[in-house]
Amino acid sequence: MSSNLIIVESPAKAKTLKKFLGTKYTIRASMGHIRDLPKKTLGVDVDRHYKPEYEISPDKKKVVRELTSLLKLDTTVWLATDEDREGESIAWHLAIALKLKKGHTKRIAFHEITKNAVLKALENPREIDLHLVDAQQARRILDRLVGYKLSPLLWKKIRAGLSAGRVQSVAVRLVAEREREIEAFKPEEYWKIEADLESKKGVLTAELVEKINISNGDESKKVVEDLKKSDFKVAGIERRESKREPAPPFITSTLQQEASRKLGYSVKQTMVIAQQLYEGVEHGTEHSGLITYMRTDSYNLSQEALHQAPKIIAAMFGKEYVLSSPRVFTKKARGAQEAHEAIRPTDLSKTPEKLKKHLDSSQYKLYKLIWERTIASQMPAALLDQATISIQAGDYLLAAKGQTIRFAGFMRAYVEGADHPDEALAHQEKILPDVQEGETLKTLEVRSEQKFTQPPPRYTEASLVKKLEAEGIGRPSTYAPTISTIMQRGYIEKKVDKKLYPCEIGLIVNDFLVSYFKDIVDYQFTAHMENKLDDVAEGVVKWVPVIDAFYQPFIKNLETIGKTISKEDVIHETTDEVCGECGAPMKVKFGRNGKFLSCSKYPECKNAKPMKADEARQEALEKEYANMKCEKCGSLMVVKNGRFGEFLACSGYPKCKNTKPLAHTLGIPCPECGKDLTEKRTKRGKIFYGCSAYPQCKFATWHKPIKTPCSVCGGLQTEFKKDTLKCEKCSKETTTNA
Repeated sequence: MSSNLIIVESPAKAKTLKKFLGTKYTIRASMGHIRDLPKKTLGVDVDRHYKPEYEISPDKKKVVRELTSLLKLDTTVWLATDEDREGESIAWHLAIALKLKKGHTKRIAFHEITKNAVLKALENPREIDLHLVDAQQARRILDRLVGYKLSPLLWKKIRAGLSAGRVQSVAVRLVAEREREIEAFKPEEYWKIEADLESKKGVLTAELVEKINISNGDESKKVVEDLKKSDFKVAGIERRESKREPAPPFITSTLQQEASRKLGYSVKQTMVIAQQLYEGVEHGTEHSGLITYMRTDSYNLSQEALHQAPKIIAAMFGKEYVLSSPRVFTKKARGAQEAHEAIRPTDLSKTPEKLKKHLDSSQYKLYKLIWERTIASQMPAALLDQATISIQAGDYLLAAKGQTIRFAGFMRAYVEGADHPDEALAHQEKILPDVQEGETLKTLEVRSEQKFTQPPPRYTEASLVKKLEAEGIGRPSTYAPTISTIMQRGYIEKKVDKKLYPCEIGLIVNDFLVSYFKDIVDYQFTAHMENKLDDVAEGVVKWVPVIDAFYQPFIKNLETIGKTISKEDVIHETTDEVCGECGAPMKVKFGRNGKFLSCSKYPECKNAKPMKADEARQEALEKEYANMKCEKCGSLMVVKNGRFGEFLACSGYPKCKNTKPLAHTLGIPCPECGKDLTEKRTKRGKIFYGCSAYPQCKFATWHKPIKTPCSVCGGLQTEFKKDTLKCEKCSKETTTNA
């Protein structure tokens, strides 16, 4: 009797399939890729048409042995890896590593892990799509060539241990350039003037709309005084009906953005949770996948989902919320090879509330988001009545704007999140009183508020994904690992405000690449390369010419830069410092802990010291902790510099290896107990501020405290974000440049 072996990527996916298929099939997981390019060598023969030199990964040799032991002469192997390029490539590598016979090997793929989908796939096996394999292989080789060839140059010209990536470097450039836009931005003062007015049927607020030049407080006061003396009359009323259509169902990038906006999830966290929902969760007597494949750039919904949605909508919201015919979203990204359908629940009748007790909190929240978005996409447009009341006050024109929801439509189920507060306000209902043209309004209050133009916002993970997608850089499977990689490398960091900031080394590497390897970080060039990879996936072009067209000019430029550019050309800050040991000039260099001064006669003279600002801080800290003794051996503690800045270490090292973090005193009393607040670091190096009396007092904040108390309640103020202070007690926010 012949046997059947199904190979999937993960144990969770294998577990779900076992529930459907019983004992007829043996199901095993490959645990992802089993073959890859070697870690310690280039692994690409550039002289033989870029032939990759794959090897079985050391941690997968046991998996390969176990899979091989299951193969008999009559065994049929079903390769059931995911249906994107990565999954196709895993299936191809399995076929080669296990030496599978073509007549006994079948490739199956399914967009959702449900019994019907799996059984249908088993009835319709296909061949491995070598075009998809080639596209994945080309991407892997391209990234290997860039990483292995360019990284050593970064070591020589900037600092050892650095690395560069094709798509990652472009993402760093986006963050770096946005930071420099913010630094160069010069805020301009303006004044917002509003009036609270009373009509016969209610109160409304109108804003000055004729923008006269009000650039300071004196001009603002004059306008306010003029308005207080004026009669406010309704000059005109404009009413119009508007229609708001629902957002399409989720694709990878929009799911990542919305989960960030509404749930506060990182891009990586979103994909991990989505993977769990896709691979299967036990719920009641069932164990099946709850959502369709989560790496996709297609807005399409299956006929099954389109048929099911109206029944669910009618039952939950009423027949007036059912469309006469399904709404079809046909738009999809160029070369949408990652999947063939949007992200949706596999069964819309499984409402979030029905599944809540079977899911953990994060799974429930993400499933609810996906379910609501899918349902809303098949509901009618919302109908809004928008009104603008024009009000004349002497020589000034004001306007009051409002909107009412005449028919909620899809908004009954779901409203898309917003990146900016003004966008969020657009979704809110604001009812204006019924006024008559020519009606005189009573003045209740006229006020002015100082404002400043704002720089472009820093990227969040979600808005960076949105920008990468808009530029055509990367594909659904690359967004999360790209952002994770550049954070792990220390090129960018995510601070407590959830915004992305470039680190100093990220700025230096970016400047180097922009100056000498423009194509590597050029948006259009990188997007063009993505399109060429799409062409490979579609079988339009071969992968070797695509690689060659990139590699030949790249390697020539690399060789030229290696010979003609010195470290001084990259880090060219000058200094008047003289070496205290040999008298030679000191040069700025870059180490693992940032910039420092090194003798220009290195290696003959190995004298080095911190930069001036750091040197002053070092001296102050040494003075502050001069008499502190090690609690383990009694030796004096000394101030050291490490990966996360200064720390205290025992002077008896290596006999005594005691260390402790510095608690730098701020000279500000704790708002809870009155003891000093100190600057501290977490184990991962992130700065926070806490009470020196810890653990007796556990007050702590991520935001840097300042000495000036709150003007309203006298509470502790902190630097909440750029140009904004926030009171820890009453939450009042104050603009520092106001």
